[in-house]
Amino acid sequence: MASERIVPVDRAGREGGHVLEMQRRRLLTATTEVVYERGVHGLTAALVAERAGMSRRTFHDIFNGREGCLLGAFEESVSHATQAVRAAVGGEERWAEKIRAGLTGLLSFLDYEPSMARLLIVEALASGEETLRARKRVLDQIIAIVDEGRTQGKAPGRGQAGLEPPPLTAEGTVGAVFSVIHARMLEQDTRSLTDLTGPLMAMIVAPYLGPTAAQKELKRPVSVPEPLTPRLPVDPFKDLPIRLTYRTARVLASISDAPGASSKQVAQAAGITDEGQTSKLLNRLQRYGLIHDTGIGPTKGLPRAWTLTQRGENILQAVGER
Repeated sequence: MASERIVPVDRAGREGGHVLEMQRRRLLTATTEVVYERGVHGLTAALVAERAGMSRRTFHDIFNGREGCLLGAFEESVSHATQAVRAAVGGEERWAEKIRAGLTGLLSFLDYEPSMARLLIVEALASGEETLRARKRVLDQIIAIVDEGRTQGKAPGRGQAGLEPPPLTAEGTVGAVFSVIHARMLEQDTRSLTDLTGPLMAMIVAPYLGPTAAQKELKRPVSVPEPLTPRLPVDPFKDLPIRLTYRTARVLASISDAPGASSKQVAQAAGITDEGQTSKLLNRLQRYGLIHDTGIGPTKGLPRAWTLTQRGENILQAVGER
């Protein structure tokens, strides 16, 4: 077994709060998947609760109706997209390079996460007022970044006498960029959205740097780290005949932290003092295909060596423990 140190659970944390957060994350994931499959107009609290494996009462205990859950799913998707863009931009400081890196990161993210992409680009437009306001706040931030192009000075080829772009240039440009992406997604075009990088960059830089710079952006090869297979929605909780509690999630997390851990080590890491409870829970998780024993096992007088299955990993990610 691995000799990795297993960190005990902080018992000062309130299990109720953890369970609530797990339930919230499951409902947000379910919302994104239902919207991807049925659209915003087909979204109901009952469908989300059923997809998440919860009751409608639990849904309404956490969210103020379907619009509240939809807003939460939108903001969660924005957070993931923002992380992807920031990672792509890195420490780039030059305006045009920063815009190109961020655009490439965003398009790659939309390719890889089609369910979140659908919510962010298409379905948000048909959402309620709160989600539309959240969308506007995101667009305002992007518009401000694009309009930093004004600081590039009177670049050669910018236009007649290097005239400064009109006040609404950034707003119009960002609107046009998202309109193009929106149209491509509605067409269900099988081409990668990253193919749009050059044309969209040319559209963005033209008012600020001029036609010469736009032509260069159009011809530049697209630099994407690696081809990504779209991650289509998969419900890891479907047909799962076990209620996922905070304790269950901690057991899964403990095994993920130290693959090959024995039953005793898993119990210590998860904060379970009753050996009988630990044994029963581990056997149930094994029976339902969330963990498996990679060791020889007790029949040979040796401790078990527990490891997560792929489904166990998926569930751990879905509840936000990873």
